[in-house]
Amino acid sequence: MPLDKQTQLYDPSKIRILVVDDEPSIVKFLEFGLRREGYAVQTAADGVEAIAKARDAMPHVCILDVMMPGPDGFEVCKMLKRMGHVAVILLTARDAIDDRVKGLMGGADDYVVKPFSFEELLARIHARVRSQFPQLLQQQEIGPFLIDDARKEIAFHGNPLKLSSTEYELLRYLVQNHGLVLSKAQILDHVWGYDFNGQDNIVEVYISALREKLGDRDRTLIRTLRGQGYRVDLP
Repeated sequence: MPLDKQTQLYDPSKIRILVVDDEPSIVKFLEFGLRREGYAVQTAADGVEAIAKARDAMPHVCILDVMMPGPDGFEVCKMLKRMGHVAVILLTARDAIDDRVKGLMGGADDYVVKPFSFEELLARIHARVRSQFPQLLQQQEIGPFLIDDARKEIAFHGNPLKLSSTEYELLRYLVQNHGLVLSKAQILDHVWGYDFNGQDNIVEVYISALREKLGDRDRTLIRTLRGQGYRVDLP
């Protein structure tokens, strides 16, 4: 049964999943089920093929069998982790505690034992995406802010803010990068685009408008760092 979209909170078509298993029946089962859920899926039958496809596709999630010809799942997991940011879910019939510990110590993010429930695997994929790829979520709760990308809305302490499309993009960018100093140039590039030809004081104008809507008159939420830029400080 597909996950409820309100529970899922992200667009599965944006999630790249690599399924690696030397059992064709399992590969077909997972590929069919995950594609039906809307995920972008690639498959591999062994570790060598998995590494080659991972280099090209850069998956967000890899569902990885342990017992395979050539490099086993433990070795492939280590190589994947060295290549980039990928969530690895080991899928295996070996349920010994030592194997679980070996997999997790080798960098795996989760461990599912065969036979398994497809719904449970979906829930684990969802948990990995929420934990490791929050930028892909349609809803993100960050401190007192709730960012809803699907509705293009931001709530502050549970109260929806009345924002223009530009104010939404600016506040979203600031909040998602809270704690970091963002220069005017960075803000202009991200919110207005690289080809923006207007005055950079437009950033100050929009920051002022956001402070007004947030009740941030003492400038403790959106701070100005003279000569550097702006930083959102969350409690």
